[in-house]
Amino acid sequence: MTVSTTSHTTTAAGGSTPYRVLFCDLRTDRPLDVLPLRDVSLDDYIGRPGSLSGTVPVPNAALADRVRRIEEGRTAVYLERGGDLWWGGVLWTSTLQADDKGVLTLALQAATFDSYAARRRIRRDLTYTGLDQLEIARRLWQHIQVDTPGGDIGVTTGTETSGVLRDMAWRDGDETPVDEAFKQLAEVENGFEHHIAVYRDPVSGDRVKRLRLGHPKLFTGHTDLVLDRPGPVLAYSFPRDATRGGTTARARGASANTDQSQESRPVLSAEHVAQDLIDGGWPRVDLSSDHSSVTSVASLNALAAAQLAEARGAVVIPEVTIRLDERSPVPPMLLGRTVRLRITDEWYAEGLDARYRVIGVKVAPPQRGRPETAELFLEAL
Repeated sequence: MTVSTTSHTTTAAGGSTPYRVLFCDLRTDRPLDVLPLRDVSLDDYIGRPGSLSGTVPVPNAALADRVRRIEEGRTAVYLERGGDLWWGGVLWTSTLQADDKGVLTLALQAATFDSYAARRRIRRDLTYTGLDQLEIARRLWQHIQVDTPGGDIGVTTGTETSGVLRDMAWRDGDETPVDEAFKQLAEVENGFEHHIAVYRDPVSGDRVKRLRLGHPKLFTGHTDLVLDRPGPVLAYSFPRDATRGGTTARARGASANTDQSQESRPVLSAEHVAQDLIDGGWPRVDLSSDHSSVTSVASLNALAAAQLAEARGAVVIPEVTIRLDERSPVPPMLLGRTVRLRITDEWYAEGLDARYRVIGVKVAPPQRGRPETAELFLEAL
């Protein structure tokens, strides 16, 4: 999402935007302050961290005293829209700036709560045998929060299952980032998707940070969000990129050689080939990926197969821009929601009627003569 707002700003048209930016203690979620935030840019995605950046104006000493309480690495940031939580994450960096006119500002950079996993390392032996892959994912997050004091940032987990049993192990001393362990577990053939959702508990009103897991895909809601053009869809783009796709894939892991007198060579997967595409006339286009802490050939084969399945031929990620206002209400939890996209124009003279899934979201602020909009990144179903 991309938003330009203060805690309660006035638009060019004279109305006010329904945004509020709340800062809380990361470990306790205790509210610290609601501060004005301008020039905000934020986004969110399935399977990888989203980001937020913005600037806090510091016009006087009173506000400076309040801003000093916002500390990097220990502050949570929430963006509310119309009373709903639309984004949440960790404040990681800030930059105090003073211009030649003496105007003070504090530039902030934050990332969604799943970015915390990249700041944590596996520092004990973890071995899971014949365990559901989603249970392993939960135990990895519980390892972050429970196994060592000070690690709990309040992310809750559920009871999802996939029916896919895996053997996984990580060793103390390898200093494996936990987000890398998640990738090794999730981004394989027959793997899963993950996302940390933020929302208010419907009973207590408390803020919730929940690790959502979905096999093989993560879905939200039970009905399609219908988007029409002409209608709420203001613009669309269907990019096709063959430079990101391929017809073969191979994964390379760490070296399994323990004999220092011999040349160290990485463990390799088999070459996976989309033979149907080649038989249909596609040339061989090779994909490759590196996994520095993986020594299992079976795991590398699963990683290569997953990469080829995701990037067969040309990669297509449709994008649509929709209006955000009372005429076209959009739910706050968009990631994983299914969309029925209907377009009628010169290209689709007979009409496009297709279903997609939302895998990424950006939101743009209202500007003079332009409404508030959301850009949705879609995956074909």
